[in-house]
Amino acid sequence: MEILRAENLSKVYRQNTVSLQALRNVSLTVQKGEFVAILGRSGSGKSTLLNILAGLDCPTEGKFCIDGVDLFQLSEEKRTLLRREKVGFVFQSYELLPSLSVMKNIRLPELTADDDYVKELLDALGIGQYERCYPDQLSGGEQQRAAIARALINHPSLLLADEPTGNLDSKTERTVIELLKKLAAKYGTSILLVTHNESLIKDADRVIRLEDGEIVNG
Repeated sequence: MEILRAENLSKVYRQNTVSLQALRNVSLTVQKGEFVAILGRSGSGKSTLLNILAGLDCPTEGKFCIDGVDLFQLSEEKRTLLRREKVGFVFQSYELLPSLSVMKNIRLPELTADDDYVKELLDALGIGQYERCYPDQLSGGEQQRAAIARALINHPSLLLADEPTGNLDSKTERTVIELLKKLAAKYGTSILLVTHNESLIKDADRVIRLEDGEIVNG
């Protein structure tokens, strides 16, 4: 079952007389439960692509569907609601609110989340004992696990991860990637991860390489 389809996405940034082509005719699909890695160097267009797929930015040209719904044919309000229901986003820098406990950070996108599911996520990620702690009391790896739990709180069909191990040491990086795979298998969530790290792509079901805003394989 196809969860994501992007067709001929292009993105051009313009300022005065200067134009920058960040993406050029990018097409890709992701199936339900699939773990796809997008590999590319800094400046290759990875983050631009991920922001478009998350509905945070609009393409200059092209079409993008989640669960068969064309995201950019919706009003901004409906697009926000669909993104909230269908998409989870994991940032490289965690983006946890320092004034909230781990539990409150995780519940923030869905304050009415079932308590049993919240505890299930915490236990699956190995941070159940930190639910009352604040982000600055956690290690980088523990903060990233909390960020992953927050991204999964709405049972998203698609989890987008932007360099999610970029601030972690190699041992913690391996733990986080293995947890992502485990959670994808358990909840049937599709994962699209962007990275410049060659060592991470062996965990993916499929690898797409991006260079200068274009897919060069995949």
